[in-house]
Amino acid sequence: MTGPSRTALRNVYTWRPGSKAVLGAPGTATVLPAKRRLTGLVPMQGGVLKALNAGPVAFDAAPPPPVADLLRDLLSAGALELAVSRGETELYRLRPFRSVDSTRPEPRHADGVLSRFTVLRRTGGEVVAENPRSWCDVVIGDPSVAAILAGGRDDDLVADSLWSDLLWTGHAVLDADGEESDFSAAAWSPHELWFHRRSTVGDRGTSWAHFGPTRWADGHFAPVPASPEPYPGESIPLPVPDLDRLSQSDVPLARVVEDRVSVRSFDDAAPMTVAELGELLYRCARTRNVATLERSGTAVTELPSRPYPSGGSLYELEIYPVIRTVDGVAPGMYHYDSYRHALRRVADIDDPAVNRLLSPAALTLADGELPQVMLALAARAGRMMWTYEQMAYAVILKHVGVLTQTLYLTATAMGLGGVAQGYGDTAAFAAATGRDELEECNVGTFVVGRPRV
Repeated sequence: MTGPSRTALRNVYTWRPGSKAVLGAPGTATVLPAKRRLTGLVPMQGGVLKALNAGPVAFDAAPPPPVADLLRDLLSAGALELAVSRGETELYRLRPFRSVDSTRPEPRHADGVLSRFTVLRRTGGEVVAENPRSWCDVVIGDPSVAAILAGGRDDDLVADSLWSDLLWTGHAVLDADGEESDFSAAAWSPHELWFHRRSTVGDRGTSWAHFGPTRWADGHFAPVPASPEPYPGESIPLPVPDLDRLSQSDVPLARVVEDRVSVRSFDDAAPMTVAELGELLYRCARTRNVATLERSGTAVTELPSRPYPSGGSLYELEIYPVIRTVDGVAPGMYHYDSYRHALRRVADIDDPAVNRLLSPAALTLADGELPQVMLALAARAGRMMWTYEQMAYAVILKHVGVLTQTLYLTATAMGLGGVAQGYGDTAAFAAATGRDELEECNVGTFVVGRPRV
């Protein structure tokens, strides 16, 4: 691949978006928004700050020491972006999101390799390298840089500069085995660490820009309705338990918490009944009512209420009972209509996709037995993602934990046994339900039935 002509590289400095210098008394300035106060500035340094406020400042050679010191400090503080260019062609850019303790090294020949945690992705019109262990992103501005990342060194001048900066920023390592030999690094899968950093408040989230309950989709997309589109076919009403009676006779919470265990063996000779299934679903997941949030200039949002808590009262989770043996209900895969406390048939029990959905559950049960009832927990992701940015899926997984514990404790109080599954076949769920995985996806599984004595 042909890159720019071989001429000296240029370092171009610009303020990080939102940053600027406010010059005060002679020799002083304050860098905003970090409120970093600079004192003892010589005129040359003050001139550079004024120039940065007006636009990019470029250097074809090493700047004078006072200027170099100032630029190094501002870059280390995370206040500046640094682009490396050749002529008018930007090769790559270091885009900090926090400060760094080390100083940028001089370019040198280094046979580095990309860190296993570095992810290349397109965002807008840019190709960006992100690494959850780094202090900056690297924006790839020219195809020749992508070729170097893939192992090319046709231009050693650019390659030396790039690999030196990648090693400095943590996007590259000298020894690929080093990330495997340290347990704390080897224990994290790249996608898990990337997800952890991007879905929590920290280096990227402290400004709260594009993070949290921003209702970013308001005015662009209609809210996802609280109630999902019903499956065709007849609705099967479930028995409604007497909550007044249960409030007087139910097992005390302290006893239930102490008695809760994961049950992996079930008695098919005495399966749970439709009344018990109805009670479990009613106590754990029915929709009690739906309120509406109406604000001038915004879309009307439906806010359900269920027995377990949900962020923003959005309640994106749905329950799909896969019933192999329940006294009073034909085998099959059903959707629990939490608004009508009823079941709607989704697929036959011998459907290949349903069999694939059940198979992982058998791996965690005693002697590989199939569950009496497997509750597939699904998320209508748009319910959360219309309101929340970046953190929505993390919140969905928290809700899965909340609902799972509610199912555990209620099943224990009812004399039933249950066990949560650590994984499920999401492709099989999509095939069985016909739902688009981007709109509704399997996020949890809970097996329940009559314990074997």
